[in-house]
Amino acid sequence: MKGAKVVVELLERQGVEVVFGIPGGVLLPLYDELVDAKFRHILARHEQCVGHMADGYARALRKPGVCIATSGPGATNLVTGVATAFMDSSPLVAITGQVATGVLGADAFQEADSFGIMMPITKHNFRVMDPKQLPKTMIRAFKIATTGRFGPVHIDIPIDVLTSDIPEKELSKDYPIPIPKRNLSQMLDAVKILESAERPAILVGGGAIWSNSGLEIIKLAEILMAPIITTLMGKGVVPDTHPLVLGVVGMHGRQGANYVLHNCDTLLAVGTRFSDRVTGKVSDFARNTKIIHVDIDASEIGKNVKGHIGLVGDAWTVTNALIAGLQSRKIKQSEWKKRIKEIKEACTCDFDLSGEPIKPQKVIKELSRYLPDDAIVTTEVGQNQMWMAHFFEMSGTRQFITSGGLGTMGFGFPASIGAKVAKPEKAVCDVAGDGSLQMVSQEFSTAVENNIPVIVCLMNNGWLGMVKQWQKLFYEKRYMATMLGRSPDFVKLAQAYGADAIRVEKPSEIKEAIKRAVKSDVAYLIDVVIDPEEDILPMIPPGKKLTDTIYGRCCFSIKG
Repeated sequence: MKGAKVVVELLERQGVEVVFGIPGGVLLPLYDELVDAKFRHILARHEQCVGHMADGYARALRKPGVCIATSGPGATNLVTGVATAFMDSSPLVAITGQVATGVLGADAFQEADSFGIMMPITKHNFRVMDPKQLPKTMIRAFKIATTGRFGPVHIDIPIDVLTSDIPEKELSKDYPIPIPKRNLSQMLDAVKILESAERPAILVGGGAIWSNSGLEIIKLAEILMAPIITTLMGKGVVPDTHPLVLGVVGMHGRQGANYVLHNCDTLLAVGTRFSDRVTGKVSDFARNTKIIHVDIDASEIGKNVKGHIGLVGDAWTVTNALIAGLQSRKIKQSEWKKRIKEIKEACTCDFDLSGEPIKPQKVIKELSRYLPDDAIVTTEVGQNQMWMAHFFEMSGTRQFITSGGLGTMGFGFPASIGAKVAKPEKAVCDVAGDGSLQMVSQEFSTAVENNIPVIVCLMNNGWLGMVKQWQKLFYEKRYMATMLGRSPDFVKLAQAYGADAIRVEKPSEIKEAIKRAVKSDVAYLIDVVIDPEEDILPMIPPGKKLTDTIYGRCCFSIKG
């Protein structure tokens, strides 16, 4: 069997239903075999978006997304997509073509050391120099991507490997990989600390999303009567409507959630790495708090914040073990636990703002009201992302997909395409900024050509909004390279690709636009003109403490 046929055959055996890719010269043997493949191939318009589409697909289904790019610039364009997945622990299998083994290192046409380039941004990295190693590599790649902490795996395949003959018996072999060991040796100590905590809180990160442990975390919180707060990547693991859920913490988090994070005496942190956007000034963070850190990756325990106890294992398993250990114990009652309702109500502001120009909070409020309860929402990066994190209500079974670790502008739109392919029965909406959307707007062509009816809600303020906000707050309004100036007519741009679109300039028009978009059978753009002077506040300045918060409209106040 030719190497190219081996790749297709093994993708089929792994249950792959769709791949996202762009061909090139060294990939022609593979693409010739894809003609007869049992799975779908979606041709994107840029390799970065190929990676984001596979990433969105992976996050929606919690299974590997597959992306393909050619050698040289194809592989280097793909880097941002792979790096984004790596930072957020998303399982990708990224396949790149390569020049023939005989000319590697000779500066052949479209040659680049994609193996070396991908090394720091992948969970594992392969270059197949021996055709006999191709089956083993393909099989192991999928196992590595989804064993332990999820992550992207890269396979670089020279063209002569794709055209070489490989014994079919190699395809039937099993290639096991080591399974990371759990370490729950401190479980009893963790149970005792939680049992006696006066002011417990549960901080939930992206690891809980990947292990699908939301119901278990709620059950644990109800046993402890502990408030649940989430990181950006943990948003959506538990519904915002639950009485114990206080929302997102950190730089642009909800003040009730930040109050709990910085005033609890015991913090159970599940599947989070304590990024700088969560902790603020690290030396001032949790100095009087007992931290129980749960993570599937042992290297994360104590890496950024030193805790008292580390439990190594996936969030679902460890949470269930904690439930089992606490169910038969008498949980200490305290004034803190009685005040959770008060804290939540103190941070429930009315942001159903009227007037023109439209306030972004109003847009998010309407999206919360009129998107279905099982909708998938993706975001770009910048103010639009933080408005969604802060104000969007994750009711029902909604799913929230965003670029957290790398903060990649242009992520949300292609990721929404991947998510819609994964779950075509659900409404999928990308909330974008005009700066981000202009980086990837060509993918309207992909969405329309492949009948992928995603929604793009564009928060159009004419600026690179987050950078402008920092220049406004910290650089005396010395604006430089943040006004976008001559932007396109986004409605006409979307329509030029065959999508439907509408421009919204009045608050009263938002509801109808969302309803029309949800019903549309083609990609739909809602171009909402928002107030360019509205900032995303509250905000804890970088490296500062909770007491340094810039409040804006927020009127959070809690006694004691």
